[in-house]
Amino acid sequence: MSDTLKIVIPMAGFGTRLRPHTWSRPKQLVSLAGKSVLAHVMDMFSTLPDPDNVEFIFIVGYLGDKVEAYMDEYHPEFKVRYVLQDEMRGQSHAIYLAKEYLGEPMLMVFADTLIETDLSFLADEEADMVAWVKPVPDPRRFGVTEVGEDGWVMRLIEKPKDVSNNLAVVGFYYFKDSATLLEAIEEQMEQGRQLKGEFYLADAINIMLEDGAKMRTERVQIWLDAGTVEAVLDTNRYLLKHGHDNTTDVGREGNITVIPPVFVHPTAIVEASVIGPYASIGADCTVKNSVIRDTILEKGAQVNEIILEGSLIGENALVDGGAESLNVGDNSEIKI
Repeated sequence: MSDTLKIVIPMAGFGTRLRPHTWSRPKQLVSLAGKSVLAHVMDMFSTLPDPDNVEFIFIVGYLGDKVEAYMDEYHPEFKVRYVLQDEMRGQSHAIYLAKEYLGEPMLMVFADTLIETDLSFLADEEADMVAWVKPVPDPRRFGVTEVGEDGWVMRLIEKPKDVSNNLAVVGFYYFKDSATLLEAIEEQMEQGRQLKGEFYLADAINIMLEDGAKMRTERVQIWLDAGTVEAVLDTNRYLLKHGHDNTTDVGREGNITVIPPVFVHPTAIVEASVIGPYASIGADCTVKNSVIRDTILEKGAQVNEIILEGSLIGENALVDGGAESLNVGDNSEIKI
């Protein structure tokens, strides 16, 4: 691919399912296994055939300045443009706002979706579009692809009533020519194809399919979500089990017991505690006289004399005493 690949990542939502954490930062900056959700998203592109010829376009909204500050500090190596979406009018609307930067090959990726896929095939991709899909037991809460006998996608269906077609779309798409996509979005808007006031990308894709574009599917086995507290903890477990465990690097001074898999940041202070399994402890955290399992402690959290399980503790929060399952936002103080 000689053209610059544009990677569009809409992230202008309010992240209401992850409150109270998203009152103070976008959900893409919540931590998983020692890194932000956004950092894990960026890792998905490591197998691109020409990773140096890539431009990211972040569609930001609420607290978007924190995303920009984060990228400047932690990932200055990436070329990123920021486009403001100040009203929630859907995925197609988000992409259309970035039209001045588009016209070349493009990936569109949802910012709280993590998949495992090898993108090297894009160098020789002949289809006009590719949709990444995963078979699921019950597809009725997802969008699905309807595939013809010839193997090409005939249409996308949002939240189907029929469970026989179980190829759920995971929120990862490739478009060989994003200019054609923009034309379809313009037609979608002119026709008023929307649902509950939002323009969904599936409708724009269906217009392209109606006009003769060829789309195929690419199956994935691993599809992780980071949109709710429960999903964040579940994804944290998976990542710790698959390459993000640093148990062997955790010092044993201070009378601590480590039950892998865990991630403990080198700057964290842990004393007289049991850590793990499935614990992620961020930078500058302090843990004393506690048991921490299946829990994420964000940067600067302080935990003392408590048993935490199934918990998400925000940045610089203080939790002191008792045995609980907690969901504590940034800069909070809980004494039990």
